[in-house]
Amino acid sequence: MTTQALTSTDRAAPDAATGIDAIVTGLRRARDGWRQRQDAGRDVERFPSRAGVEDVVALIAAALYPRRLGHFRGAGVEEDRFVAAKLLAGLTALEREIGAELAYWQKDADAAFPPEQAALIARLFGATLPKVRDLIDSDVEAAFLADPAARSVDEILLCYPGATASLHHRIAHELNELGAPIVARMVSELANERTGIDIHPGATIGRHFFIDHGTGVVIGETAIIGERVRLYQHVTLGARSALGTAPRSPRDRFARHPIVEDDVIVYAGATILGRVTIGARSVIGGNVWLLADAAPDSVLVQPEAQALAIAEGRALRQELEGRA
Repeated sequence: MTTQALTSTDRAAPDAATGIDAIVTGLRRARDGWRQRQDAGRDVERFPSRAGVEDVVALIAAALYPRRLGHFRGAGVEEDRFVAAKLLAGLTALEREIGAELAYWQKDADAAFPPEQAALIARLFGATLPKVRDLIDSDVEAAFLADPAARSVDEILLCYPGATASLHHRIAHELNELGAPIVARMVSELANERTGIDIHPGATIGRHFFIDHGTGVVIGETAIIGERVRLYQHVTLGARSALGTAPRSPRDRFARHPIVEDDVIVYAGATILGRVTIGARSVIGGNVWLLADAAPDSVLVQPEAQALAIAEGRALRQELEGRA
């Protein structure tokens, strides 16, 4: 029996005059309801583009690392020209996305944004890039020193999810600080999609930061992380309750996440919630649930797993298999 692809005329088409019209009407009703509740008066025709922000990150990454991430292969004398071209393209595209964000926020502003505001933010962001490069370099070096499996710093920059997350966060944090929170959040979410590491752009992170393996790490907006801190996969530095379900004191709003001081190691699966302080040089063991401060040089661990006696283990296995 021969199977042939169906053409559009072969398919049973719905009644376009009624079916599609009904869907369009329903979608219009949903849009109108949403706009009335959420964004009445906003210029939603101008909004930052995720694809545009992704292009910006690629151009800025190429300017930061022209040979490793920008694939520049020319002579050294041409490298600065290559970097300048990527910067010009990246900052121009960034100005466009920030301009769209400012148009979105205009309804909430007390006065009109100056026409040059987006260009100013883009220029100020560009001025931070030497510092951003230095911070990313320190994170890559920290990974190389901490991971015996790494063969080179280039392997870390190109392959390690922690390095990818670091690059995106260092860019996003500067944009957030300069007044482009939506563009910044888009940058951080690109890293989240690619690595499973979710770092809010507002988080403050010191030098030599290393996330080993990385998947499932969450770092909240008001978290403060010192220097030479190492996190493993599935670590959460979170808040105790979502806003709206708890009293909104200034501490709840502006200081909801942990402070992790210098030289701290947090092992896989640990959950640290609220504005607690983990003192310098502390070690937080795997799967620890922590809601209180830890003094400097603390070591906090869960009880070690215990081996069951043979008969007890056999009985438990039978129960798990439904044979008890």
